[in-house]
This record gives sequence, structure tokens and C-alpha cells, in this order.
Amino acid sequence: MVHETFDRTLVKAAMRAPYLEREEERDLAIRWKEKHDQQALHRITTSHMRLVISMASKFRHFGLSMGDLIQEGHVGLLEAAARFEPERDVRFSTYATWWIRASIQDYILRNWSIVRGGTSSAQKALFFNLRRLRARLAQGPETLSNVAIRRQISMALGVSEADVALMDSRLSASDTSLNAPLLDDSGSTAERSDFLVSDGPLPDEIVEETIDVERRAGWLKNALGVLNEREMKIIEERRLSEDGATLESLGETLGISKERVRQIESRALEKLKSALIKQGSGFLAA
Repeated sequence: MVHETFDRTLVKAAMRAPYLEREEERDLAIRWKEKHDQQALHRITTSHMRLVISMASKFRHFGLSMGDLIQEGHVGLLEAAARFEPERDVRFSTYATWWIRASIQDYILRNWSIVRGGTSSAQKALFFNLRRLRARLAQGPETLSNVAIRRQISMALGVSEADVALMDSRLSASDTSLNAPLLDDSGSTAERSDFLVSDGPLPDEIVEETIDVERRAGWLKNALGVLNEREMKIIEERRLSEDGATLESLGETLGISKERVRQIESRALEKLKSALIKQGSGFLAA
């Protein structure tokens, strides 16, 4: 009720505000820019509140408060006044239109849904033009399928058909909380989140796996310390590198036969196994 009273009062005040002639508007803009005359700013913004209200009304179908849309448009109007250059031969209303629309649209994108959308210019254009384009295509002389309509919208706005379909589904239904209650056949109440099943590991399993991986990595690092330089090189090249080296290539690098490389690798693996068993036994005993 308070919001409605505020809206009516604001609209009446805007309708009573006199229009500004071009020269008067220019003089006020110069006074505000050069002298920061607050009275001049007030007259400029007051005389253009009709424009704010008119533009805000074009976005009322998004389900947000008209009063909030007008206030956001007023923010854009003040931004336009701060940036306006009176020496240019442009009416203030023409310049302010972009800032008012941008401020209102940004507010809608922030508050229309808990899921942020319109993060790019193409997505923003899709959000604000999808309904209008769909309605226009549906009223055309040809009867188009949903697929054909989405294809034409995607071409008109430069986005993918998948983006059009996703935005279409978002605009056709409101957000639903995962904590919203659902009444089942037995009469008991559950939440939507109770029916979401995850195939991933539980948090305690993730932590346990992380700890085990770190522990095994530490054991391996310590066990590698029992190897001599040549054994370490063979194990690193054969077992620890992404592309395991062949016995032949290692033999050529070390100047030994591939059979000798195999023997050294086998002995190094036995040494590693013994060192790891020893560390594991010590851990269990502790």
C-alpha cells in the first residue's frame, strides 16, 4: 500500500513538472556542470521524470515493483546528468534514454532471479528481446514450430539455439527453492533437495581419499631415497614419467644393454617394495 501511494505521488509530481525549452535546458546543464548548482540539477531531473516513468513501465512485465524500477531509472537519470556535455548539440532526453534503460535493465538482471543471467551483451539482448521476438514470429503469416522460432531468434540475436531454448525455459517458469516442501502420498512433508541424488563420493570419503593419497605420496618420496643414481633414473624414466621410456632407449642413454636395464629396474622395484612395506608397518605399529 505504501509503495502504491509512493508511485502515485511520484507520477503526479512528474506530470506537473514543466517541460524545458532547449536553451533553458542547456543553461541549466552548464550551471550544473560548471558550478555544481544543485537547483539546476533538480530542475533537469524533475522535468525528465516523465521519461523515467515511461521507460520503467516498459519493463513492468518482469514482475518487479514499478516503484523500484522508477527509482533505478532515476539513478540512471542522475548518471546521465553527471556525464552530459551541454556543448554538444544533443537534447538531454536523447542522451539520458540510454542511461535510464541501462540502469533499469541492470536492476532487473540482478533481481529477477536468484540465478544470474545476461552476463554478456548477447545474453542480455536475448533476455530482454526473447518474448517480443517470439510474439512477433508467432503472429506472422506463417505458422512456425518452436524449433523454427528458436532458430530465427538465434540468428536475429547472434546466439546459439541452445541459449535460446535455455532462456525460454527460464522465462517460462519462476525459480523454485530446493527447500520448498513437497507433500507425498503418505502425507509426510519432504523438501525438493531430499529427492536430489548424487553419485559422487560423500565428503568424508573425499577427505579420506585425499589423506591417503598424500600419505602414499610421502611414503613413495621417502622410499625413492634408497635408490642409487642409476636406479633412480631408470625408475623415473620407466615408471614415473607420463610416456614411459623403452628398455632400448634407456640402454642407449646409459651405455648398457636393454637386459641390464631390465635387471636394474627389477632390483630397484624390489628395494622400493621393501622400503614401502617397512614404512607401512611402522605406520600401523604407531
